[in-house]
This record gives sequence, C-alpha cells and structure tokens, in this order.
Amino acid sequence: MRVRLETLGCRLNTAECEQLSRQFAAAGYDVVGDGEPFDACVVNTCAVTAIAGRKSRQLVRRLQHEQPDAFVVVTGCYAELEPQRAAELGAALVIGNEDKDRLVERVTARLAAPATATPTAPPGRRTRAFVKVQDGCDNACTFCVVRLARGRARSRSRDDVLAEVRQLVERGYREVVLTGVHLGAYGHDRGERHGLFDLVQRLLAETDVTRLRLSSLEPWDLDADFFDLWQDRRLGRSLHLPLQSGCAATLRRMGRRTTPEAYAALVAEARRRIPDLALTTDVIVGFPGETEAEFEASREFIAAVGFAHLHIFRYSPRPGTPAARMPDPVPTAAAAARSQQLHALGHAMERAFRRRFIGRTLDVLWESGTPTASGWRWSGLTDNGLRVVTHLDPTATRPGSDGLRNVITPTRLTGEGADGLRGEVITVEAGCCATIGSHL
Repeated sequence: MRVRLETLGCRLNTAECEQLSRQFAAAGYDVVGDGEPFDACVVNTCAVTAIAGRKSRQLVRRLQHEQPDAFVVVTGCYAELEPQRAAELGAALVIGNEDKDRLVERVTARLAAPATATPTAPPGRRTRAFVKVQDGCDNACTFCVVRLARGRARSRSRDDVLAEVRQLVERGYREVVLTGVHLGAYGHDRGERHGLFDLVQRLLAETDVTRLRLSSLEPWDLDADFFDLWQDRRLGRSLHLPLQSGCAATLRRMGRRTTPEAYAALVAEARRRIPDLALTTDVIVGFPGETEAEFEASREFIAAVGFAHLHIFRYSPRPGTPAARMPDPVPTAAAAARSQQLHALGHAMERAFRRRFIGRTLDVLWESGTPTASGWRWSGLTDNGLRVVTHLDPTATRPGSDGLRNVITPTRLTGEGADGLRGEVITVEAGCCATIGSHL
C-alpha cells in the first residue's frame, strides 16, 4: 500500500508531514515521493492567505486527477476552517488540526493492511528534519487566521522532544529545525516563562545533534539572555523575527506586541551577541488604513535594519479576523506597487548580505548532488542559511557512494552565482571522498 504526503505552507506543516511519514512507514506502508503512483494521499493544507487556500484546493484536485481511485485525505488549516468545502472536493476524509495527531490511526483503519509488517523507510536524504514542539497561538494579531485554525497554545513535553531528536540523530540527520505556530511561547501553557530557552539548552546538552536551528520567533518572546544559547556553535546563526510593518501606527492596528524601537533594539543585541547572524522577517503591505506615509516609514525602517531575506505578503482579508472588518482598504494597485518596492529592496539586501561572505571559509552541510557533463554539482547550506554550490570532478567520489550528501565541509566562498554563492571545498570528513577538486 503506497502512501504519498503533500504539504503547503509553513515549516510546521512540513514538520507534521515528516512525522506522519515516519508513522506510516513504521506501520508498514510504503511512503512514496513526488511523481510516484500512490494508493492514498494526505494533503496538509494551508489557509494563511486566500491564495494559500486556493492553492490547497488546486493541489487536491490535481492529485485526484492524477490518481482518480486513490484515497485522498485533506487535513491542515484549510480543512479546519473550511471542512465543508474540503469535503466537496471529493476527499475520502477531512481531518482538522485538532484531530491530526490521530490521522494515521484513522486513515489506516480505512485502508487495506500493508502487504508486509516490515517498516519501510520514508523517502528523504537524511539531512534536515523538522520537529514540531508546539502548536496553537494565544496572540491576537488582527490579521491572522492561523490562531483560529490551530487553537490555543500547547506544548509537547521536553522528554518527548528529546526522544524524537535522539531518534533522528540515530537515523543520520545532521540538522534539526524546531517549529511551532508560536515557537517562542513553548512551555508558557505550563507556566514556564523560559520554556524554549530550557528546551534548546537541554537539546544541546543531552543530544548529539550536529546542527540545531529555530524557526520563526515573535520578537516580544525574547530577551537579551536568550542569545546566550549561541555560545554553542551547533545552534544555527539565523533568526526569523516577524516584523509585519516598520510603522508604529500600522503595528498598533495589527495588534502586534512590539514597536519599531523595541524591534530595532532586540536586533542590535542579537547581532552583538551572534556574529554573522542571518536575520530574516515577514512584512505585510497594503494593510487596512496603510497610507503612503505609513508605508514609507515602514520601508525606511526595513532598509535601516537590514535583512538577509524578506518574506513579503500583500494583505489578504481572512474571514473571522478583526482586520477583515477594518475600514480604509488599500487599493489593489497601490498594494501591488508597494510589494514591488519591497521586493526590490529585499533582493538588494539579500545580495549585500551574501557578498559579505565572499572570501570567507564557512562550514557547509551538503544536501543534494546533480550529475553534470564534467562531474557533480552539489548544493548545501551554511549554518547561517547561505546557499552554496560547488562542482566536483568525477574522481572526487567513490563509485556507489553518496558523495557529499549529508556531509559538512569547510568551504571557501569564492563568488556569486545565479543560484547562490560559489564554494570551494577545502577538506572532507573521513571516508566520504577520495580526492577533492572543486571549481565553478
């Protein structure tokens, strides 16, 4: 019995699908990858914007067209918020977020038993794993529908998270990313003010994870002491701190619990404590009531802070949120023009951040290799999120080996390419490659 998993949206959805993959495999089902035939498919949907909801519906329809007789399950935020419309797509099962932990149990009860009880390995290349440690949100951002779709904040036990990370390390994963709807609130539902700090500290002290990374963190959840964690070099030097707007008036209408001044002070402290930090953020343009002056204040603040990457969204009214009832909507053309301005600024900042590292040597975790006429092209990430590509000649790897996949190497960054920085591998872990000849 072949099961395929598809996901849209955030890293939390990715983490959930990876966990589902492991659960189906442990039950003896054959978890297949993209493009492979399947008997059942689970679609983990997104509804953070109207576009995400539309993409979720399109994905379900495409999969049903691809395999008309397959058992299709729709879950995730779209299934939670629009269960009737999800059912009308022809899904065999619609499972909301509240029942997602029982998804494999419910699905396997409806499917034929697998031909073998032997667990099968889910697809993957054992490089990076996403681990869900928290779900739900108690914030009151006026634009956000996710808190309606995910419910109240709730945290997994530290012992469960530690056990999962140890298992992933045993299976060969080199990098683990902690995810949650409101990751910075980990443990708050149990009265633990410094829950995330304590969790990360224990993961670094009590597991052999090579590289640990944190997904999105709300700025008001952090204080200066949080950055003490980066004294351990295994913690990736990247932070995603959602800003949404650099204008104080817009932030107040958004219900955001920060100000531009507080955000800038936090960033300054983070950069002081974490050298070469990659700071990324989310920004919404065209929020109700956003004037040209407010947008310009936001744009100037974003430029002054400087980011390694901007995730830019045009405001999309979501049913059930306070912002959907706000007056003074921004015309579509104006919102589109503002989005274009921020995309241009974001591209310039991203390029400037990359260029700072040309001539430096950083450790790269190599993820994937592609054969070329003259050897192998490899792509990987530094601990602060820089995409690096290198080229190895045919003598650089032994026949039948995985080459650089899942290997961390010191790599000299030599220049820019269309798909990232160019790198020159300096040394390789023992037993991986026979000789190294790197060039681009």
